[in-house]
Amino acid sequence: MRICDPTAGSGGMLIECAHHIERQGGNPRNLTLHGQEKNLSTWAICKMNMLLHGLPDARIEKGDTIRDPKLVDEGELLLYDRVIANPPFSLDEWGREMAENDGHARFRFGVPPKTKGDLAFVQHMVAVLNASGRLGVVMPHGVLFRGSAEGRIRQGLLQEDLFEAVIGLAPNLFYGTGIPASVLVLNRDKAAARRGKVLFIDASGEFEEGSNQNRLRGQDIEHIAGTFHAYVDVEKYARVVPLADIEENDWNLNISRYVDTSEEEERIDVAEAVRKLRELEQERAAAEATMNRYLAGLGYER
Repeated sequence: MRICDPTAGSGGMLIECAHHIERQGGNPRNLTLHGQEKNLSTWAICKMNMLLHGLPDARIEKGDTIRDPKLVDEGELLLYDRVIANPPFSLDEWGREMAENDGHARFRFGVPPKTKGDLAFVQHMVAVLNASGRLGVVMPHGVLFRGSAEGRIRQGLLQEDLFEAVIGLAPNLFYGTGIPASVLVLNRDKAAARRGKVLFIDASGEFEEGSNQNRLRGQDIEHIAGTFHAYVDVEKYARVVPLADIEENDWNLNISRYVDTSEEEERIDVAEAVRKLRELEQERAAAEATMNRYLAGLGYER
């Protein structure tokens, strides 16, 4: 299986993928792990992490993924079974000038705004998926509802039925930002039962609070993963939504539009409320009569 992290960072996501395969009884050496990282020191840490975790064959390239993709073969982008990434949120000056004349046709859904590179990374990831590939990427919630160019890109991805799930997470889970994030899952080969639908999961309330940073507990991860694999509605947590409903919402993927997590207001029994009101009125009248007798005894008249 080929796995790629186009914004590899320290390599943690690639390492976790390898460990997951091993825990499932597979051989991590049967994996092809590729990544690319722009920052020189972070790239070096990633390379070292690969060696320390027994993955010396992982190919980690150094360079800007958008401006100069390195994971190519004879000028063509390499394709992968799985693509995972946690790109920098809303990156400014991400390389729009290169995207407008991209030689790899990665931005066919549209060119994102100059100051918001989120959907540039998503489109790069889509471009390097093979015919049965799936990707998972951490994104700020803004990509779910921002309009203009980003709205048109989102519409194109939805119309091609690439979105499989949108998962909302708790705030302060990731280093460098305290805002809540989302995980987008896109799939070129959705199961027949999932075609024409998107699963929304609101996991924003599932976390363990830390002094500096929150974290997902094992039970939280299992709940999210189990719900994704089941792909069914869960009251106040998850909902499978047809693309027709999303189109009616102008291709908006804001989770709160589809998953209602509000607490139900207590139902009021009007008849019982009126009965209690009458009892209180009677008690008040009795108390007032008692008070008037005391006042009369003291020589005060109303």
